[in-house]
Amino acid sequence: MNDMADRTIPRTSLHQEVTAHVREMIFSGELAGGDRVPEKRICERLGISRTPLREALKVLASEGLLNLLPNRGARVARLTADAVEELFPVMGALEALAGEMACARASDAEIAELRALHYQMALHHARGELQPYWALNQRIHEAILAAAGNPTLTMSYNGLAGRVRLARYRANMSQARWDQAMAEHEEMLEALSRRDGARLAQVLRRHLDNKRATVVAALRAGLAGRNEGADGIAYD
Repeated sequence: MNDMADRTIPRTSLHQEVTAHVREMIFSGELAGGDRVPEKRICERLGISRTPLREALKVLASEGLLNLLPNRGARVARLTADAVEELFPVMGALEALAGEMACARASDAEIAELRALHYQMALHHARGELQPYWALNQRIHEAILAAAGNPTLTMSYNGLAGRVRLARYRANMSQARWDQAMAEHEEMLEALSRRDGARLAQVLRRHLDNKRATVVAALRAGLAGRNEGADGIAYD
């Protein structure tokens, strides 16, 4: 059962909580690609009306996670290998730019915080604890973005971040790729500590490209294994 399930949400943060709840249902696989969002069930689970849920669905649609259907609710967006091939180079360019700006603008305190997050993540990697590793991984990438101090860049990044997270959750990561990703994060920390923007940008681009290759391989393998046909859709 999803850890956010079967509880009533405090009214003070209703919109954000409902959005986060449905987003997590998507990322966890409780709602898979092509699934209709069960509005009645979610409202009953959370003790809310349809209005805040439908507001949340609009937010998730803007993130590319849902497709809104006229007078028919919403469906979870399907993830395709072609979409990943299109998405990740753009995200890589944004992350590279964020890295360059962070090296120029980050305070010593921000770099120290990133270093602390990195060491916590490395501990989870050493212990084979994937879920807390992913949580810290996301915090690190978001902290680099925040350190760049550019609201326009942040807005562009956030518009794609949901789909990137969805792609990541849809691909099984081998131990070899996990070790490689951890090594890439070591390079990131070193470049940031030296305030070497060009180097950090290079590592971030490579990091996103390797992630793209992992996701595309998983999607294409899933498609071949299920013999889905020519629509290009591969889903868990």
